[in-house]
Amino acid sequence: MSDDAGAGFRARLRRHPLAIKAHFQHGLTLTYALPPDILRRLLPPGLELETARGCGFVAVALVQTDSLRPAGLPAALGQDFFLAGYRIFAGFETPQGDRLRGLRILRSDADRALMVAGGNLLTHYNYHGCDARMESSSGGLHVTVETPDHFGDLDVTMDAAHATLPEGSPFQSWREARRFAGPLLWTFDYEPETHAIVAIKGMRTHWKPAPVSVAVRRLAFFEQPEFQGCTPVLAAAFHVEDIEYRWERGIRYPLGAGSDVRVP
Repeated sequence: MSDDAGAGFRARLRRHPLAIKAHFQHGLTLTYALPPDILRRLLPPGLELETARGCGFVAVALVQTDSLRPAGLPAALGQDFFLAGYRIFAGFETPQGDRLRGLRILRSDADRALMVAGGNLLTHYNYHGCDARMESSSGGLHVTVETPDHFGDLDVTMDAAHATLPEGSPFQSWREARRFAGPLLWTFDYEPETHAIVAIKGMRTHWKPAPVSVAVRRLAFFEQPEFQGCTPVLAAAFHVEDIEYRWERGIRYPLGAGSDVRVP
């Protein structure tokens, strides 16, 4: 196989080629507001930053996942693991003129080596290994993550009994904040080999994000050089539980020849 043919095969393999199902025991999402110019530099061509009240937003999703497997396989053959995902809220307009609202994933951390290997083989979600613990109690969660490069390290405690918008949040109400509770209907990849966007549709049941308060003792993701010079502001936090989730196969949308070809 030639180098070009091998590169083409690898690109096709990473288009989320399989429909996937999973169950979420718990999902805690922290939404951070950042300057739009900082986040626009992290988006690939074809995607437009979602903004509100002069801010762009990053969702930090912490999920205890059960029975992740290709759709059609029984749940007993699935993988149980912890997942942390760092995503930018973005939109994409298809060649047909449809507006898709979704997330561009910057980084994923998982505590199972098989999930890291499979995720990097079949997606562009930038998987890293981690050691993680999610402990639940009455009305609360405590999540800790440690990663080899330390940029995925975090320590967060959730309190569901006393939900208030964080001090300094740009949102004026929980209703406004809920638009950025994540995950959204679509997730976006960029395929540099063919200058195309790959869109993955997600389907979920029992989706009722509940406002919560959180104490964030450590969140190292924003210590990376890309975020120097800005101070991310915790804008909201939401919790979900007992969710059935399905991701469809990716759909590739070639971008026009005049599109910006920068790659983040």
